[in-house]
Amino acid sequence: MIGSLRGTVLERTEDACALLEVGGVGYLVSVTPRTLAELEPGATVFLHVHHHIREDAQTLFGFLHRDERTTFQVLIATHGIGPALALAILGTHTPSALVDIIASSDIGALTLVPGVGKKTAERLLVELRNKLSLPMLDPLPVGGGHQHSTVGDVREALAGLGYGPEEIREALREVPADGDAGSMLRDALKLLGAKRA
Repeated sequence: MIGSLRGTVLERTEDACALLEVGGVGYLVSVTPRTLAELEPGATVFLHVHHHIREDAQTLFGFLHRDERTTFQVLIATHGIGPALALAILGTHTPSALVDIIASSDIGALTLVPGVGKKTAERLLVELRNKLSLPMLDPLPVGGGHQHSTVGDVREALAGLGYGPEEIREALREVPADGDAGSMLRDALKLLGAKRA
């Protein structure tokens, strides 16, 4: 099973695939249009990969962030959601936005996904309600209680300062996880300040 790939982008195809060369071997990886736009030919990239195996085919699905792959895997394990629809959902909504949509039962937002009508959106809300949650999408492992509570403290502090969930999630992805809450908060504020400037 292939879990990740690091290599050079050779080309991008019109059907949202990227050809990635790793050690002289070219891998064709299906990605969302948003990810495809970030994969510049000639650039070196790292992708989290879901290796999808069926009797008649093997497909690689690539994601720039681990929480996207985790969400993709939750989606395809859900009744009635295949890889194509899961990729369409992630191409329309980020993982954190999807959590908010499910939590607020926002059918309208789900119908923005190509191929999802009102009835399908209603079914997806029911199917996903207990499967998608914020702790699952934490950018850091939940294993260590201390680490998890530190991240939670930093997240709460940033929210209290007026930053949105998506901004906080992006910042926490980039902050080293081995510091205390104070240093993590300082690093996160630097990143957020630079992005807002």
